[in-house]
Amino acid sequence: MSAHAAEPPVGADFVVVSNRLPVDRSTDDGGWRRSPGGLVAALEPMIQSTGGAWVGWPGQPDIEVDPFSFDGMELVPVSLSTDDVELFYEGFSNDTIWPLYHDVISPPAYHREWWEAYVRVNERFAKAAASVAAPDATVWVHDYQLQLVPRMLRELRPDVVIGYFHHIPFPAYGIYAQLPWRTQVIEGLLGADVIGFQRVADAGNFARAVRRRLGYETKAGSIRVPTPDGGVRTAVAKAYPISIDAAVYDELARRPEVQGRAREIRASLGDPAVVLFGVDRLDYTKGIGHRLKAYGELLAEHRLDVEDVTLVQVASPSRERVAAYMQLRDEIELTVGRINGDHDTVGHTAIRYLHHAYPREEMVALYLAADVMLVTALRDGMNLVAKEYVASRVDGRGVLVLSEFTGAADELTQAVRVNPHDIDGLKDAIMTAIEMPEHEQRRRMRALRRRVRDHDVAAWSRAFLRDLATVRGARDADATPPAATEGKDRG
Repeated sequence: MSAHAAEPPVGADFVVVSNRLPVDRSTDDGGWRRSPGGLVAALEPMIQSTGGAWVGWPGQPDIEVDPFSFDGMELVPVSLSTDDVELFYEGFSNDTIWPLYHDVISPPAYHREWWEAYVRVNERFAKAAASVAAPDATVWVHDYQLQLVPRMLRELRPDVVIGYFHHIPFPAYGIYAQLPWRTQVIEGLLGADVIGFQRVADAGNFARAVRRRLGYETKAGSIRVPTPDGGVRTAVAKAYPISIDAAVYDELARRPEVQGRAREIRASLGDPAVVLFGVDRLDYTKGIGHRLKAYGELLAEHRLDVEDVTLVQVASPSRERVAAYMQLRDEIELTVGRINGDHDTVGHTAIRYLHHAYPREEMVALYLAADVMLVTALRDGMNLVAKEYVASRVDGRGVLVLSEFTGAADELTQAVRVNPHDIDGLKDAIMTAIEMPEHEQRRRMRALRRRVRDHDVAAWSRAFLRDLATVRGARDADATPPAATEGKDRG
């Protein structure tokens, strides 16, 4: 990929701000490579067409990187020290906000030095965005690491239009109220003109928090926010369910070499009658332990036979320096070892456990090889894996077992819905999926694929940016000088 050093772009009309830049530095040659992911795919064309900029951390601590161009995008790195990574990222972002916003599945930790680092780093991002945005630019801030940036940016640059998208859940007020800095975070988010969430319920939780903490009027997705000059502006808070680039997965799944790889995967598993599949970051929100417990009990009760069924579980490494994640990995690997020890035969393995990340082509082959996809998250903003599985099933077969606690469950209504906390219900759902007749699989998958195709990541970004443009139009109309209007009337 092409990359070259550049001066900070002068007046970018469209600026994206996220914790990470859309590129990774190669350990081989020190060059930059495009990061995988739907957010990059959705926003890259917009940035390229507008000469826009992307502000973010380059991914390594204690390095200073000058702004540079990459494939038609201007990238503006924000440096983080080792202490910043430990306190702001691993600490407040991922050991305070992440567990709190995921319904306290793991206990959040509250440390003032983490909060101070969070404020300090958010200021750094806000200043970087302010320095690169053109007059009246559009700035789109992303996710829970940067919740204070919208207000900070508004104070620095009141001329810009600001959007914020929250990729993870926003909790009910009874949970959110635990946060010692609950008011500051809400005020930070209300700096944005449009505040997007994955689910209608998340937007409702945020509006209730605003009413409870600040007493502002909220109505039908609109929040009346006082301004420093004594006026009032309207912020929009509503759901914009994120999606994937469905066409990419569809195209990959139609490639003969990918379909051949899917057949190889099944053969390497001993050609079982049924392949169950789970793929997750190794995270306590994903319900991996619940999934393994249900599967182990089905084997123990002889409702499933290891000669006929294999579970492939991909658990990609995640936040390996955070204590809760180290403990989770130990628990999952012990469970896998126990189930395999109890049920493996010489020729068949109950669970094929893979603690790796895989390239997209291999993931699509795995999706094609799987008869049943198990998504058993205990709480998830969206869960794009569910949509990737559906988009990859060009054969029209396969069954998706989907937790009702994912954002995807609001859209993918033809999945087999499940409460992962109900182990007996989860076992029954797995059996329903395994025993589902082919005509029923095809009926459900046809509807699922239509939904994912029609509501892809491009549609998501268009919907959000359309509402930001509406804010800009309203602001421009309000800014029309009275004299100019009078002149037109007289003419």
